Order: sequence, then structure tokens, then C-alpha cells
Amino acid sequence: MTRWRGFLRVDGVAHHVVVEGAGPVCVLSAGLAMSWFDWDPVVPLLAPYRTVVRFDRPGHGLSAPARTAPTAAGEAHRIAGVLDALRLTGAPVTVVGHSLAGLHAEAFARLHPGRTAGLVLVDASVEEHARTPAAPAARTALARALGAALAAAGVPAALGPAARRAAVRLSRARHAPDPAPAALVRRCYATRRVLDGALLENAHYTSVAAELLALRARHPLPPGAPVTVLAAPDSPDGTDRWTSRQRALAETLGGGFTAVPDSGHLVMLDRPGAVAGAVLTTA
Repeated sequence: MTRWRGFLRVDGVAHHVVVEGAGPVCVLSAGLAMSWFDWDPVVPLLAPYRTVVRFDRPGHGLSAPARTAPTAAGEAHRIAGVLDALRLTGAPVTVVGHSLAGLHAEAFARLHPGRTAGLVLVDASVEEHARTPAAPAARTALARALGAALAAAGVPAALGPAARRAAVRLSRARHAPDPAPAALVRRCYATRRVLDGALLENAHYTSVAAELLALRARHPLPPGAPVTVLAAPDSPDGTDRWTSRQRALAETLGGGFTAVPDSGHLVMLDRPGAVAGAVLTTA
């Protein structure tokens, strides 16, 4: 069984990557401001059957700062670049995207259909009518200026870890605590690097969503590659608007839909078995 952890350069940026397990490859990509260790509960359920690749996007986890603003195509090619750097260029892979990274995972499947065995979207972002905002360069500059101002005031070191803990509690069922080790949380979230990465991705969120809508019109999903959408319902009976939007996403993509009760937005922490099960039955 493979176990490797280190840094790989993709487009000139050092990416923190962890590889575990054996068998067909699956890639796990976490949402905005999340890190590789947020998949920890899922990996032991997958590693006996899959080679599990986790990586931190630039400005996230332990990866180097982002050099450029994110785009849907750029993030799709980033996933391909990580696989290339690992020399995992043989059989197609299953790509799992949580929240914002669901946009990236779908873009990968559309732009790299020959490398896609399946797609699992975990409470993924849904923007049915996104339009590209004006002045993207100004958005980048504003995000960087805000990060610099907050860093100069000592905000990342003083409040970063606590903000991470609070965000995780609010995103879990019954406001369960953050299971991440304190040392890892401080190592990542007490830094300006992660603050800047989150601000930059947030500033260009709508642009990435709008770009994905355009990709849908030009690049079909690979035929025969199954799609599974997992959603954390906002109501016990699953009749809430968020669940309806997730179900509609599954229909749009021609995939299956599964509501995951007793889960918050961080499904991989609340119901890791549901995520692993979706991966193992998708491809």
C-alpha cells in the first residue's frame, strides 16, 4: 500500500500532496479555506480499495501562496498537473470535489474527459445563473490589499485558528467540534498565506461559477463516467431549497442524487462513510 507525502511543483507553485492506498485513483479536493486533513475520516475507508490523492490548492493547507487568481479551467488543469507530477497518467480517475471544489471537479471532467472515471460532488457549490463580474484585476487587488491589511494588524495569528474552529462547528451537524489537531490548525490558519488564499478564491468565486456554466455549453461530460451528487439537507424531510438545488444539479449532470441526513456542509467529517460509499460505487 502506497504512502507518500511531500511537495510537488505545478505551474511553478509548490503544492502539498498526500498519497495513500492502492488500486484505482481518486482525487479529493476540499472546499474554500479547507485543508488536506479535512478528509482524514474518509481516507481509511477508501485506502484499502483506492489510491487516494489529496492536495492543497495554492494558499491552502501547506501549499505555497497563490500567484494568480483562480479560474475554472485553471483549477481543472491543476488537478491534471498534480496527477502528472505524480506520474499517475494511466487509467482514468474519480474526482471528488467538496463545496467550491465541486466547480473544479466538474471542470476537470469536462476538460479532461479521457482522464475521468467518475465524479462525486459533496454538497457542492451551485450557481445556476452566475455571470462574470466586471474588473477581475480590481477584485484580485482588493483581496490582496485586504489580506495585507489584516496581516499587518496581526489578525491571522490572533484569530485565524479560532475562526477556523468556529467555521467548522457552524458547518457540522449539531455543531460538532473541529476534529483537526491543534498543531495543524495553528500551522495553517495562523498564517497570512491561508488568509490570502481564502480571500482570493472568495473574490473570484462568481467568475469561476460563470466560467463553469460556459464550459457546460461547450464541453460535455465524458460518456459512461458516472456522476454522484451528495447533499446535506437543511430540513429533515429534504424539502428545503438547498436540497432541491442539489437534486437539480444531479439532473443537469445526468447523475444520481443522495441526501445525507445527520450531516452538515462538511459531509466528510459528519458522514465519511457516505462519501467513501459514493466513491466506491461510482467507479
